[in-house]
Amino acid sequence: MNARTPHRPVIRRARTAVAAAAAALSLTACGAVGGIAGGDGSQEPGKGDDLTVGLLLPDKTTARFERFDHPLIKKEVALLTHGRGKVAYANAESSTRRQSRQFQKLIADRVDVILVDAVDSRAIAPDVRRAKEAGIPVIAYDRLAEGPVDAYVSHDNELVGEVQARALVQRLGSNSLNSKVVMMHGDPGDPNTARFKRGAVTELKGDVKIVKEYDVRKWSPEAAKENMRKAIAAVGADGIAAVYSANDDMAGAAIDALKEAGVGEVPPVTGQDANLDAIQRIVSGEQYMTVYKPFELEATTAARMAVYKVQGRDVAFDALTQDLVDSPTHEDIPAALQTVVAVTRKNIEDTVVGGGGGARRPRWRTPEAGPRGARGGAWRRRGGGRPGVYTVRQICTPEYAADCAAIGLD
Repeated sequence: MNARTPHRPVIRRARTAVAAAAAALSLTACGAVGGIAGGDGSQEPGKGDDLTVGLLLPDKTTARFERFDHPLIKKEVALLTHGRGKVAYANAESSTRRQSRQFQKLIADRVDVILVDAVDSRAIAPDVRRAKEAGIPVIAYDRLAEGPVDAYVSHDNELVGEVQARALVQRLGSNSLNSKVVMMHGDPGDPNTARFKRGAVTELKGDVKIVKEYDVRKWSPEAAKENMRKAIAAVGADGIAAVYSANDDMAGAAIDALKEAGVGEVPPVTGQDANLDAIQRIVSGEQYMTVYKPFELEATTAARMAVYKVQGRDVAFDALTQDLVDSPTHEDIPAALQTVVAVTRKNIEDTVVGGGGGARRPRWRTPEAGPRGARGGAWRRRGGGRPGVYTVRQICTPEYAADCAAIGLD
């Protein structure tokens, strides 16, 4: 692989590592940033606990939103507010207009804060401005919305692309320079797409031959499958050495197209989101890897940011938002960016499988010192490992039992 030229980061650290560590230790010592279980009870329930968090998620096709994000945020808000806080939830089901109506209803209902994962980051800006005019803070969740948002919580999305691309190059090994790669990017209207793409192209450029690239509107698996068919027709099924797919749904579609084209062995295909079907494809060897973005950490951090913002707990809020990001409309937005993990057959058990055969809620230690601050730095469960997402039983259905046994996942 060729030497890398450092690229200008789009993320800036709001504090130095020393300041972040000091803030984390100070808050932990005084109980301002408690554990997941709701702290040590040092803050008495009061007027600040009787609050409502508006939560707007973009679709139901992404499995994590209904299964993980919504219930995790709801549970964390209840824990932080001694059962008095509420979450007003709505899902846009991929409709920009529906999400705008939902947003305006939250404003009319005078919720205390709004967490929004925008269907369209640009189209949501007028609603963000309306909330600002009404005195309601808005926190962009998972996808950076335009307009005067108060903060942003997500993952380091450029790193996601880098991790995917590095995995492909490493898998291709010494043959990478001559390897033909098809790239399947996400929706061009999604600001995260540009970041995934930038990270991936930075890593792949000069190490492989990128023969076809596609932007897939609305991350549609159907469109991705059609694009893969076009790539196969242009390059030849046997000529494609690897597929960079920005997420798991498109990865599944690309794999289906390759199998329908009669390939003897599916080439390495990347993904993102650690969807259950993607994990099963990795177990069976059909998909090479996915990127696991710890949903629990992102969701609980978002809930804390929302509650702390409403309660005026500025020190606790600042300790969570150790990064600064820019949107097309605003600069220096406080952000909490979580790390990501590459998942392959070799580390499924250590990344997405809950210990003891079931997914368990993690118990946090005091965060390690680092530039990501009080909650965004290194983290682990007491006793080692990461919090599980799926049980072995969920992954290793009868169809995948033999493959699970082959990698010791049983």
